Amino acid sequence: MLFGVTKSNGRLIAPCGLTPSNTLDLSRIDKIPVLRCKAQTLHVFEPIGPHGTAWSTIREALSKALVLYYPLAGRLSSDGSTIDCTGDGVWFVEASATCSLHAIGYLKDVTSIPFDDLLPSHPLENQDIDPLVLMQITEFEDGAFVMGLTFSHTICDGLGAAQFLNTISEFARGVDPLTITPSWHRNFLPPPQLPNPTTVPPPNFTLPDYHLAHANIDIPLDHITQLKNKLITESLNHCSTFELISAILWRNRTRAIKSGPETKPMKLVFFANCRPLVAPPLPKGFYGNCFFPVTITTSNNTLSQASIVEVVRMIQAAKARLPEEFADWVTEKSGQKSDDPFAPPLGYDTLFVSEWGRLGFNQVDYGNGPPVHVVPVQGSVVIPVAIIGSLPRPSKGVRLMTWCVENQHLQPLVHSITTTMLPH
Repeated sequence: MLFGVTKSNGRLIAPCGLTPSNTLDLSRIDKIPVLRCKAQTLHVFEPIGPHGTAWSTIREALSKALVLYYPLAGRLSSDGSTIDCTGDGVWFVEASATCSLHAIGYLKDVTSIPFDDLLPSHPLENQDIDPLVLMQITEFEDGAFVMGLTFSHTICDGLGAAQFLNTISEFARGVDPLTITPSWHRNFLPPPQLPNPTTVPPPNFTLPDYHLAHANIDIPLDHITQLKNKLITESLNHCSTFELISAILWRNRTRAIKSGPETKPMKLVFFANCRPLVAPPLPKGFYGNCFFPVTITTSNNTLSQASIVEVVRMIQAAKARLPEEFADWVTEKSGQKSDDPFAPPLGYDTLFVSEWGRLGFNQVDYGNGPPVHVVPVQGSVVIPVAIIGSLPRPSKGVRLMTWCVENQHLQPLVHSITTTMLPH
């Protein structure tokens, strides 16, 4: 997939109206060190007008949205505990591509996407600029465009980032009144009573010597429905798509990488939305981090020999424990345990799974319908990750995007998952 991209120098887009110039505390979850990172995504859209329309429409809508989401136009304090509401703005880059997006299939073949060309570059020439959000709009010759987004995970989780993008899209379409009014509300958890973080030793992690290979596995909706119905008919009361796909991936990945009779623990980690567990309830417009990592541990031998039903039940049992585990963490009963739930072991034996289909990215509409598809950008070549997303429109089903095995294990994994998902 070869095409040229010409980028502007970029500039800061500030709120178009007056905003408070205060300092806001971050929540207990926001301050977790592992969230001091940037999440990157590509959002692929059909044209919303003649060439140049996407730049001007989204730029103006972004400026309006930042009046309501003014903390996003601020800067993170050096210790990562507060947001200084400076109103400086977010970094915005306009770019042009040398082909039509239709001609290259709307980037549905993600294996050949030139990510660096479509993601905004950080304004390194000015070290004083450290935006919480960076955005690049790349318009193609047919007017279709790609939004490349870099978002500070400290200030928003996936649900919060999608809420912000939906607000921009409503301004772009002239929606009045807006569907959601944002709410900061970062004091929903009591502050921790643990020792000063400077006295807690950092996790012991040695960079592995393996390199993870990328795979996309597309699973049609009818295949998912048939297998779910089969499992429910046999022995399950219910089974979500997330539970089914996670169970198949975890078991089949373990089979693909297993060598010899050695027994060792395998971990599955997924991130559960905890908004329903907070009391009193969070306001509808809350856009901060509110999730909890759920960890399941079993042996490679047990997992390899398990049926899909048995693995689904493991996942369902872990989800059932979430309210108690989250409450223990909030009240610090979990501090009596040796493991920090937000710092699970990193290595080839731990698989991280994230569900993107329900975050809200696929509902964003700048004037000509929702995105053709949303592409997460690989964050690490050594941390096994799988993302359960949606198939590019108009297809319906799941696109399993994963970086979770070395190249030597890739084909056995893809073949086994594809075979498992075939209608029976």
